[in-house]
Amino acid sequence: MTMSRGKIGRQLLGLAAIGIALAVGGVAYAEVGQPKPWEMTMQASASPVMDNIEWFHTFLLWIITSITVLVMVLLIWVMVKFNSKSNPVPSRTTHNTLIEVIWTIVPVMILVGIAIPSFRLLFEQTDIPKADLTIKATGKQWYWTYTYPDNGKIEFDSLMAQDKPPRLLAVDNELVVPVNKVIRVQVTGADVIHAFAVPAFGIKIDAIPGRLNETWFKATKTGMFYGQCSELCGKDHAFMPIAVHVVSDQEFATWLEVAKKKFASSGTDTYAVAQAGQQ
Repeated sequence: MTMSRGKIGRQLLGLAAIGIALAVGGVAYAEVGQPKPWEMTMQASASPVMDNIEWFHTFLLWIITSITVLVMVLLIWVMVKFNSKSNPVPSRTTHNTLIEVIWTIVPVMILVGIAIPSFRLLFEQTDIPKADLTIKATGKQWYWTYTYPDNGKIEFDSLMAQDKPPRLLAVDNELVVPVNKVIRVQVTGADVIHAFAVPAFGIKIDAIPGRLNETWFKATKTGMFYGQCSELCGKDHAFMPIAVHVVSDQEFATWLEVAKKKFASSGTDTYAVAQAGQQ
């Protein structure tokens, strides 16, 4: 069975349209903290720490690219100038003090140049500023439990939602935080080691049973931002997403008043119930 040129053309046009739609959709995803198809770079930054991570990543890329190009040029130069055809009588040089000094000092200078911004970024990530809000995230097989210790006994579970986009990232109960506020996240595990990671905020920290780790972020954009458990924790490790809903101060205050009533009693009520109470 053969296909006409017109039919083939229409199918190719349809595939191109799908590709464009995926690309446009991917851009939209990136704007709200979601991964996009065929992405080669990092997700769009939504925190000061992630801004610095992106800068450091670009800085290292330029350094490693320059080193790679330099080594490639030197290899080509050596192969062309010092092959047996060009030099039937090989050189007997075994030592060159200047070259040895150069290839010792230059790498040291490069490593020092990398170390200084690296330590600065590390200190920024670990030196937690005065927090506006503290949240405790407890990793469990295979979901997260969030607690708001600054605001009473607000506690709820967050499980992957089967009927909400984006696939494998949406949850039934999002972590809700205000925009432009320092959020301290205390992380632990209830059973095995998990890891709390949200790429757009530049945070990734292990959730270890019996240990309380801390990290922080300051979301500079409103919207929904996604992450995942980043430590192999069992058969459903791939189905343990993290969804952070960044809202305005007024929206957060409204949600907080309802959540205090809905979540305080048993910790088993859902964020969806709290949202319904606002309507």
